[in-house]
Amino acid sequence: MGELTVTPLWFDSLGVKSSSLLVETPDLCLLVDPGAAEMQPSFPLPPKEKARLRLSALNTLRKMAKRADTVFISHYHYDHHTLPSEAPELYLGKQLWIKDPNRFINRSQWQRARLFLQELCRLQGIDPGSVLTDPLPFDGPPLPQDPRDLKWLKGLLGLWREGPWIKEGVIGNCAVEFADSRTFVRGQTRVRFTSPLFHGAQFERVGWVVGMVLEIKGHKLLYSSDLQGPVMEEYAAWILQEEPDILILDGPPTYLLGYMFGFRELERAIGNASEILRKLDASLILYDHHLPRDPLFRKRTRGLWELAERLQRPFLTLAEWLGKRPLVLELTESA
Repeated sequence: MGELTVTPLWFDSLGVKSSSLLVETPDLCLLVDPGAAEMQPSFPLPPKEKARLRLSALNTLRKMAKRADTVFISHYHYDHHTLPSEAPELYLGKQLWIKDPNRFINRSQWQRARLFLQELCRLQGIDPGSVLTDPLPFDGPPLPQDPRDLKWLKGLLGLWREGPWIKEGVIGNCAVEFADSRTFVRGQTRVRFTSPLFHGAQFERVGWVVGMVLEIKGHKLLYSSDLQGPVMEEYAAWILQEEPDILILDGPPTYLLGYMFGFRELERAIGNASEILRKLDASLILYDHHLPRDPLFRKRTRGLWELAERLQRPFLTLAEWLGKRPLVLELTESA
């Protein structure tokens, strides 16, 4: 699209938990969320085949990383980043734009972020303690009214304020900058990162993510990261306000329906995605990640696909963009 090239690398519809892109302009080559994780136990593949697919995805990320000069990590789930000890070539010698590891982050991702940066240090013979610093003052988020949410958030505020914090800067041959709420300009390419967004519904325990908008000469890509639908109406409004030419949007995790994802959240996610479909005249809406882990994902979100067909919107999974069927449907409908 003009001087903007977007290459989707791996997404869930190909049989691996992943949400990775290579984005190229004359000014930069950006690898987005270089993570690949095996599918959950309920996914209808033998463990060896899940591992084989995951390795295939990781090898693709390694290959494409050779072209990249910059890497973006939206949050610290392993389907969005790979540890440096397993694939150092994803990160060494590159500019790293990463989710702030010190604030608006839950406990498990706090620990994973530190493991990520510790490994980046050790690979280059650097003392991991050299990237630690004392916490800085900051304004926390508005406090929720629900007592359970309030208790959870107050616990995190204590964690964030006690530290130790990771500091930005050069780690060997890597330059590390926190992406949250930042804008970076490379030549005529402008990359804007959102403030921390909830990973699903408000005060969802899995934490926060950072979305990205990349623009060059009137063309725009929006990468939402894990908004799960989106569940929140204000995130759908943000997407519509941006009016991207290419939208990379994840779906609701229906494979967790009734367990870690509620029916009310599914209803909201479908409603918000429907609003985006009706109002956004995009060249492509890639609707993948989370959703194609579920053999019933088409039935559970049937209205979306029917609406896209009626409106003739380019709304599809990565597998379909490649002329294939989502793997989970190939496996279950042919059985």
